Amino acid sequence: RGILICSSINFGLKSADEQHAITLGFQNFLNTLDFSIQIVINSRTMDLRPYLALLEEKAPEQKTELMRIQLHEYIEFVRSFADQANIMTKSFYIVVPYASHVSAANAISFLRPGGSASEKTAAAQTSFEEDRAQLEQRLSLCIGGLAGTGVRAVALGTEEVIELLYRSFN
Repeated sequence: RGILICSSINFGLKSADEQHAITLGFQNFLNTLDFSIQIVINSRTMDLRPYLALLEEKAPEQKTELMRIQLHEYIEFVRSFADQANIMTKSFYIVVPYASHVSAANAISFLRPGGSASEKTAAAQTSFEEDRAQLEQRLSLCIGGLAGTGVRAVALGTEEVIELLYRSFN
């Protein structure tokens, strides 16, 4: 599997023509795919406490009394707004699968006695590299197709995927 993190589009702020173009672009993107994808939206409540603490630290550093007063009023506004409204952050991902099509003959050759371990390891490494190249092609196809709708997408690396999964489950 490969995972793309995607930017968002404020669809509601676009003109009717832009909305239509985005919808058609997304339809074209989906129609070009010959494999399935999974679209994941991760919604989390935003914790504004670190931001408010940073602002409170900056208040004494303000040069004028007016700036200190405005900063305190802003802090109170954000605090009261956060108490009244549920402020969420959303992240958008596309999961792109790839299943290797190992032939029965290749699978049996790995199970069959005979043949050195290094030959089997080399064959497995070659197969892995071919599968990886196929997955990267699929990821590139998705990135290009989404670009046509105005969505930027970037493939996550191994460490980023581990962090994403860790945050999702904890």
